[in-house]
Amino acid sequence: MGKILIKDVEILSMKDEKREIVVGDILIEDQYIKDIGKLNYDSSQVDIINGKNCLALPGLVNCHTHVAMTLLRGYADDMELMPWLKEKIWPAEEKLTGEHVYWGSMLAALEMIKSGTTTFADMYFFMDEVARAVEDSGMRAVLSRGMTGFSDKAYKTMEESKTFISTWQGKANGRISCMLGPHAPYTCPPDYLEKVVELAKELQVGLHIHLAETKSEFNDIRKQYGKTPIRHVYDLGLFEVPVLAAHCVHLTEDDLDILQQVKVGIAHNPTSNMKLASGMAPIPHILERNIVLGIGTDGASSNNNLNMLEELHLAALLHKVSWGDPTVLPADRVLEMGTLGGAKVLNLEKEIGSIEIGKKADIILIDLDKPHLYPRHDLIANIIYSAQGSDVKTSIIDGQVIMKDYEVKGLDEEKIKYEANRLAHTLVS
Repeated sequence: MGKILIKDVEILSMKDEKREIVVGDILIEDQYIKDIGKLNYDSSQVDIINGKNCLALPGLVNCHTHVAMTLLRGYADDMELMPWLKEKIWPAEEKLTGEHVYWGSMLAALEMIKSGTTTFADMYFFMDEVARAVEDSGMRAVLSRGMTGFSDKAYKTMEESKTFISTWQGKANGRISCMLGPHAPYTCPPDYLEKVVELAKELQVGLHIHLAETKSEFNDIRKQYGKTPIRHVYDLGLFEVPVLAAHCVHLTEDDLDILQQVKVGIAHNPTSNMKLASGMAPIPHILERNIVLGIGTDGASSNNNLNMLEELHLAALLHKVSWGDPTVLPADRVLEMGTLGGAKVLNLEKEIGSIEIGKKADIILIDLDKPHLYPRHDLIANIIYSAQGSDVKTSIIDGQVIMKDYEVKGLDEEKIKYEANRLAHTLVS
């Protein structure tokens, strides 16, 4: 890796609550942000990227998704969650092979790179193939092999998870981190979850789990165990390790008290929750309690895209109308959820999430020279309420220019689209 200088760019670092936007230069050396300011280098010393009419932001962090589900985009829509899973998704997933997952993940990587996501958290199957796609695409990811406790393969998947973590933790030049992925309390019985927690402690990793996603889940768990899903997993010791909790839609005051006390990061998935009519997470109450909060797209079969700028836009609007209060979730707070907040959810805030000297160089440039981004009364408001994923002009991940001037480097887009389309039809035929 050499040196890269992003020249004459507007910089929104997200490093503090001031949200100052300054015009300057960003020097990248190897993986890291080396300097920020008015810097004097010429093209013989560094590779120069012209940042004129661009806004530099930390790369967006997608805190919860199942990237290979791009192959099921548009296959099963307008259904409730459990029928959607049981009648459509799970039968299709029974046909999955590693080849499906690799090309579905590559398609997802292409989509995410083009719309500003530089890091994602994934839970799925054939995770070696997801990891290989991360390695090949240049993205950063936190990966967990999905685990369920009711099948005859329950303990086999636990061993597979252990092997996966030992194989991939810290690989791809440090861009891959691993977690354990127990699917949910309704697919993992108490004794299984307790064993997963023991394994997490042994391996010194966190857990990625769906929690309190639907009203039916909430009611079923309470009927079965006499507790809410949050209280249930708390009593099982789940929060004795770091937890990435996806959804957290149906929460009581007691649940919020618990979440405030433990090491948990919540991935809010507004589009998926709306599309499946799962409900509305009490995000203002979560923020009031300073619970760590990020944003996720969920899979492309329940979204139906991986566009984080759209996700941020919808998060801001959803809670305003739901709470009857236009001051709820202001633009700068939503943008934090998509950057530094997401990094905190994934326990990566020391490495990514803001543009600061010494952090990893995960930076995107948004092209401000678009009709819908004029005038510039408030650039942060423009990003949340006006910007499109297609406005991302350049993406730098781990100090590598992955996309420049809208062109993704080193990936054969046509081949990725062809293979993903070909394989998708073998799942639903």
